[in-house]
Amino acid sequence: MPITPIIPNYITVHLGPADSDAPNVTVPYTDYLKNVASSEIFPTWPESALRANIYAQNSFALNRIFTNYYRSRGYNFDITNSIGIDQSFVNNREIFENISEIVDEIFNDYIVKGNSIEPFFASYCDGRELRCDGLEQWGTVRLAEQGYTPYEILQYYYGDDLSIVSNAPVGSPIASWDGRTLGFGSLGNAVQQVQIRLNRISKNFPAIPKIYPVNGIFDKKTEDAVRAYQNAFQLPVDGLVGKDTWYSIQRTFGAVKRLNDLATEGLSREEVDGIFNSLLEEGDTGSEVYELQYLLSLIAEYNNQIQPVSLDGIFGPSTKSSVEDFQRSYELQINGVVDIPVWDRLYREYVGILESLPQGYFDSITVPYPGSVLRLGSSGEGVRILQEYLNYIANTYTAIPKIEADGIFGIATERAVLAYKDIFGLEATPIVSASTWNSITSTYRDLFDGSRASAGQYPGYDID
Repeated sequence: MPITPIIPNYITVHLGPADSDAPNVTVPYTDYLKNVASSEIFPTWPESALRANIYAQNSFALNRIFTNYYRSRGYNFDITNSIGIDQSFVNNREIFENISEIVDEIFNDYIVKGNSIEPFFASYCDGRELRCDGLEQWGTVRLAEQGYTPYEILQYYYGDDLSIVSNAPVGSPIASWDGRTLGFGSLGNAVQQVQIRLNRISKNFPAIPKIYPVNGIFDKKTEDAVRAYQNAFQLPVDGLVGKDTWYSIQRTFGAVKRLNDLATEGLSREEVDGIFNSLLEEGDTGSEVYELQYLLSLIAEYNNQIQPVSLDGIFGPSTKSSVEDFQRSYELQINGVVDIPVWDRLYREYVGILESLPQGYFDSITVPYPGSVLRLGSSGEGVRILQEYLNYIANTYTAIPKIEADGIFGIATERAVLAYKDIFGLEATPIVSASTWNSITSTYRDLFDGSRASAGQYPGYDID
């Protein structure tokens, strides 16, 4: 599903039940909403009733689009005109003038529930021939005649914990699947979405193992969870997230979260916000630029077509030139801009280099950055090595607490990292990125080399 709701310029409507061979029509979204409102409610109703109904109709349609309800099922449309399932849409019908004016005013306003971000599935019925748990259209007339405002009418039917998002952006919604097949070594916000969704699905399907930490990096744990999901849902078990697996995961996630239901669990901001800055370009600064430079510098040692780059956290002309070299070498678009495909290939090449090095290569030197940010919840060999480095440094800098080198980034490791950063003047964030890893390994190497005196050397203190 997209990252945030966008009011679409156009909507594609299937003129019949989903599985029928009826035609599709693509119309401007505001025309669609005016058609639905003119087909379902009467222009003579009180204005408060009209507005409450149009809010509900709009949120219902946007929910279908935002959650990819039909497109995740392989259909080439956004909604049907089947009454009782979707909304009444009569192609080429007459539009009532007062309804048209209201739609033009509030078409980019929609309902949300609680702290959820998705347009609320504001289901409704006519309230005369059919009764339902949602809004009853004829009932809105009675409430409006009693002086209820549009918002109070919506609260009456949907509960007090709703709010209206106003002036939402209008444009072309970003496709849910970006065309990339995700597999071991991939990274980015799409991988993070897969991890979050599989973890939630695993609550209902415990055969799917948890992925922890959720870090946007397609590692062995993520691959194992994908394989388990594919096996449970009768998909080809290849551990890759292509189009079919992607949309299947989105569809199942929507079902277990009940995103298309009045009793929705809701979609939180944390479940859609990305942890990766998907775009870096000349002029940018900070830790992510340093991360980029670190990856480029190591790859440049093994690929002489790439210009080495200084690690200063500044995306200047030399970094842009190195990025262009990388793009040229790996047949990517050459523009000096680092987007998700570039990050993806950088990480794949970096991991490939680390895995190709011979056993024992790092016995006498410090290990390079493992390629992913380490934080609370991380685990594995990279964390264990980090803990050993910190413990060694703590022999000299006693303000750093000693920790168990168990390969698990827990609270104790977080405290040790923060203590190290405080001593060495680094940004006080409880994560270990490339810049922090380099600082720790450099300090470790200096202390380790300083403790090993050759014959005739005097270290400045008594040697036992």
